[in-house]
Amino acid sequence: MEYGRLLDDAFAYTKDAVIGEWKQWALLVLASIPLFVPLMGYSLRILRGEQPAPGVTGWGRLFIDGIRYLVVLILYAIPVLVILLALPRGLVHAILLHDTPLIPQIAGEGCIGFLILVIVAMLTFLILQAGLVRFARADRIGEAFNIGAITRTIGRIGWPSYILATILLFTIEFFIEFALTVFGFVPHLPFILTLIISGPLVLFDARFTSRLYDLAGPE
Repeated sequence: MEYGRLLDDAFAYTKDAVIGEWKQWALLVLASIPLFVPLMGYSLRILRGEQPAPGVTGWGRLFIDGIRYLVVLILYAIPVLVILLALPRGLVHAILLHDTPLIPQIAGEGCIGFLILVIVAMLTFLILQAGLVRFARADRIGEAFNIGAITRTIGRIGWPSYILATILLFTIEFFIEFALTVFGFVPHLPFILTLIISGPLVLFDARFTSRLYDLAGPE
């Protein structure tokens, strides 16, 4: 798999949509304000494979699609939440507060449970990515949970390639979000910067995921 080509395509797609298109960028910022719901709806348009990037229009549909997207996320999160609540309270507290140094120290109390949590969370995220594309293109929430079709699609891409591509995308997004913490000493600035970059980041993520999904070819 040519990971560089996927990244170049996603970057070019995002750049063409926002650089010099300040009205479009401003609308993406506006779509991020109401709990990112319209922005989630907008990402479904990109996952459908629209090219070039669609305009931020039809706000009623953006809200409806965003709510449907949120429902899918919540349903996918249920197994992870069930396992999380079964872990020792101290470990759950450390995970929720992102107290990374404390996690290994407490993880010994529920080592097996913590390992199961990590595996289930990773597998859930991998399935979710492809499931969201199926949902977007079929316009049916049920397709997000068509596990058989989803795993067959990932199989045609190749599980190792699919996992490495997902790790690459996650790593890029992690470092971008981590970079925002540098400005934590300025009140409200990280939040403002998050609003500004959320739109382009969603564009990049959705385009990368859409093109990765397309590597499976026709069913």
